[in-house]
Amino acid sequence: MSGKERIAVIGAGLMGHGIAQVFAVAGHDVAVYDANKQTLDSVRSRIARNLADLGLPGGAEARVHGFGTIEGAVEGADFIVEAAPERVDLKQAIFSELVEHAPRDAILASNTSVIPISAIAVDLDTADRILGTHWWNPPFLVPLVEVVGTRRTTAKNIERAIALLTSVGKTAVHVKKDVAGFVGNRLQHALWREAIAIVAEGIADARTVDTVVKASFGRRLAVLGPIENADLVGTDLTLDIHNVVLQHLNKDPRPSPYLEELVRSGRLGMKSGEGFRTWTDEESTALRARVFQYLNDFDRL
Repeated sequence: MSGKERIAVIGAGLMGHGIAQVFAVAGHDVAVYDANKQTLDSVRSRIARNLADLGLPGGAEARVHGFGTIEGAVEGADFIVEAAPERVDLKQAIFSELVEHAPRDAILASNTSVIPISAIAVDLDTADRILGTHWWNPPFLVPLVEVVGTRRTTAKNIERAIALLTSVGKTAVHVKKDVAGFVGNRLQHALWREAIAIVAEGIADARTVDTVVKASFGRRLAVLGPIENADLVGTDLTLDIHNVVLQHLNKDPRPSPYLEELVRSGRLGMKSGEGFRTWTDEESTALRARVFQYLNDFDRL
């Protein structure tokens, strides 16, 4: 893909409006569909607010246009991103419509964060152009997009997607096997599983677990990945450490009973005021602001 493309985003929520923003800032026209009229009607104002918060010039939101139907949004589109809730049945239904209404040469991409793309594309025609583009939240600040194909996705369409994403400033990587969670979320949730187990087993409380991560290896992760770190300290030392510690790590194949009990009891985190920790509205707002500011500052380095 080269030059200005017509982009369509299916879903104008948290991720969808941010993805639309990235393409609009890069100069592409973006069509957006959402089943919720209020969400759709507010997409431009939310993008404008993001740009103001980032200290960027306004105006890109004018390249974003809302549509009341999927068919209308994808007409003439070159690249289509589905950003609907994480339900495989919903995504399958959306992709069935995309296959029917989108131009034959348009790439059809899902922003799913964990669902294998082959599960979304199952039994659909033109699966050669169906792939995953897993963006991270917030998509206009986190650079990574994982590009994932199925066995039926052509190499040409993988290359087209990576080229387009790179052109709008994203760090696009090719995940070579279509597995649940891809790369980023497999790594992230392996850490989360162990963190929850530590809390559940009384080894440390939730605040301490977060402090340990943020005040130790978390500070290095942006410049020193885990494989780089293993080579840095030596594969021999890494092997010695693994011979001791791996047998003690949590290996449960199902979600933690501790986590399940939190959900059953209505302790849903910041949205309910209590999860692993208790949260006031002021604390929640302050944490979100710190994350946004950190990512924005980091992006300017």
